[in-house]
Amino acid sequence: MGEREQRRRVNCWWVTGILMLCFEEQILAQIRYSVPEEVQVGSTVGNVARDLGLDVSTLTDRRFRIVSGPNHALFQLNQNNGVLYVGKIMDREELCGRSKVCLTNLKIVVESPLEIHYLGVEITDINDHSPYFPESEQRLEIAENTPPGTRFQIHAARDPDVGTQSVRLYKLSQNDFFDIELRESEEDKIPFLVLKKSLDREQRAEHRLVLTALDGGSPSKSGSLNLTITVLDANDNRPVFSKDIYTVSLDENAPVGTLVIQLNATDLDEGLNSEIEYSFGKTQKKKVHDTFELDSVTGEIRVKGTVDFEEMELYRLDLQASDKGQPPWTCESRVVIKIKDVNDNKPDIEITSLSSVVPEDSKPGAVISLISVTDRDSGINAKVICKILGNVPFDLTPSIEENMYSLVTKGRLDRESVSHYDITITATDCGEPPLSTVKTLSVQVSDVNDNKPIFSQNPTELYLVENNVPGASIFSVSAADNDLNENAAVTYHIVRGAGLQADITSFLNVNSENGDIVALKSFDFETVKTFQFHVVATDSGTPSLSSNVTVNVFILDQNDNPPVILYPLSSNGSAEGVEEIPRNVNAGHLVTKVRAYDPDIGYNGWLLFSLQEHTDHSLFGLDRYTGQIRTLRSFTETDEAEHKLVILVKDNGNVSLSATATVVVKLVEPKEAFAASDVKSAAKKDDEDTNVTFYLMITLGSVSVLFLISIIVLIVMQCSKSTDYTSKYLQEANYDGTLCHSIQYRSGDKRYML
Repeated sequence: MGEREQRRRVNCWWVTGILMLCFEEQILAQIRYSVPEEVQVGSTVGNVARDLGLDVSTLTDRRFRIVSGPNHALFQLNQNNGVLYVGKIMDREELCGRSKVCLTNLKIVVESPLEIHYLGVEITDINDHSPYFPESEQRLEIAENTPPGTRFQIHAARDPDVGTQSVRLYKLSQNDFFDIELRESEEDKIPFLVLKKSLDREQRAEHRLVLTALDGGSPSKSGSLNLTITVLDANDNRPVFSKDIYTVSLDENAPVGTLVIQLNATDLDEGLNSEIEYSFGKTQKKKVHDTFELDSVTGEIRVKGTVDFEEMELYRLDLQASDKGQPPWTCESRVVIKIKDVNDNKPDIEITSLSSVVPEDSKPGAVISLISVTDRDSGINAKVICKILGNVPFDLTPSIEENMYSLVTKGRLDRESVSHYDITITATDCGEPPLSTVKTLSVQVSDVNDNKPIFSQNPTELYLVENNVPGASIFSVSAADNDLNENAAVTYHIVRGAGLQADITSFLNVNSENGDIVALKSFDFETVKTFQFHVVATDSGTPSLSSNVTVNVFILDQNDNPPVILYPLSSNGSAEGVEEIPRNVNAGHLVTKVRAYDPDIGYNGWLLFSLQEHTDHSLFGLDRYTGQIRTLRSFTETDEAEHKLVILVKDNGNVSLSATATVVVKLVEPKEAFAASDVKSAAKKDDEDTNVTFYLMITLGSVSVLFLISIIVLIVMQCSKSTDYTSKYLQEANYDGTLCHSIQYRSGDKRYML
């Protein structure tokens, strides 16, 4: 198979099984793919939907996507077929440097229901780099008395590729004196030039060699270094370190100038040949030079730059000790510096919000957001405790995945009480001293129709003066709803009952928008004194909620009925009568009594009598309260035989209404008077007996009907409140503060005065 086909090949393998959460969200599986670096954009990495067992047709609706994170732009998801493909050209060396495994972690989210899947994509190395040396030429000076077997460190070749694609071996050009030997470390292969046999400066003062480095790719790539070896004269003892490898610990964030270690190397020579200079190895990385400095005289290694555990946990320093002989001798040693973590990084909170709006009828345990907490420190310093501040109806539930939480509701929400929550989440690590991070999440509680309209007063009373204007507003009801928008939009309607209530409510109308009640007819107190009806208020929510109010209506009387004359009453219906009295009657004789009634009540039905016309004001007197006409004096021969009296009967309303009756008094001789009196008395007695019987029947029937109506009204209203309208309107004081002495009685709704 060719290189192009090898670059396009993607292998998919399952790493972990299914993990279930205890709540509604699920973390189902972790999948790991591998893809070569430098593969073309659009190359398929794997079919994620198929490997996860997801229905391809639902991917778009479930918002199948990659959650933002480091290097998430390297890959793209096709929501139509669930395929993960390369989004941009990847350079493994740029992304992961010298790491043995270059793994990019992706978080895949699907909704309805919520699922989170963790994908790992390993970017494998290809042989796209050739080995190279930091310099094209290296010069060495070797004393002629250097014994065979002596090693000289030379520049190591670098290859950004890793594994088998990196530097595998070195080849030295053909010669008789030198050979190449490798010392393999955890990170690279360091070449050493080994002297095979003694040198003779007098025979050959300089040797030129070529060192070739080859990687393990197929085909192999190479780089070369020109070696120039100058043979010097004798310094036959080289320095020796006290240890081949030094190991030391150093706290991160150690201040500049902190002593890390002091090296010690000795040389058995004397003079300049025993004076030692310390230096870093020629293959030392730039990061070491930026972080540490070496005193070439004392051998002290001190902190020069920032020491950050999160950036590098371990430093390996290759060191040399050289004497000042000619040529100088050198020896090598290594210092391993282990960085100790301190708690210098605050936790980081990442919030993935599913929705910032939560319905107020959400059940406890409903998921609002996903919380991910990370800490760049290690060990106990990286252990994070996450909690919610304040008394809010929300809680954090931990996930199976470490440092993963779900923000859920823990109680019932009520928008009418609290419509907005600022949820403060704090993450605190367990280091000393502990460090914390605070993040706030805003959640809006949306309204549902859970409040019905409420009337401020129920039942309510309406006092309406009779003879109201038809079509005019007589009352207004109003109900309040604590919900919002459509859920708080209230409409009104009247409940149409049955029987008498239905007849009355048919003449009432309510404005469905503002609750204004309009009477379509004029009410008459003498016909209807009280009734009730019900108004229902309904909101516009789904489903709608409603409540009703009972309106008790009391009709108030107006002076709209004039007095009615009962006696005298002629056969043609006019209020006229003739009374005959003897001439010899004494003063104070009762001539007759004018009887009248008024359908109104109270002052509107309180009648007063007065003489409007008379022939002789000295003969007759009229009681203003009883309507009795009596003689004021005895008659004389000169008095006329016939007298006309016009009696005015008026009520006591604000605007008085009145009626008149005419009584003609005839004076007759005593014998005629007695005869006429006997006939008249007999007729009058029969008439009065008939009238009294009739009035008694009416009264008894009316009382019985009123009693039954009262019982029914009390049951319907379910109200023990009573109002004594008779006492309110009939017990009224006369002009001097005492009750009038007239005799009053009722027959139905009419009042008679005798």
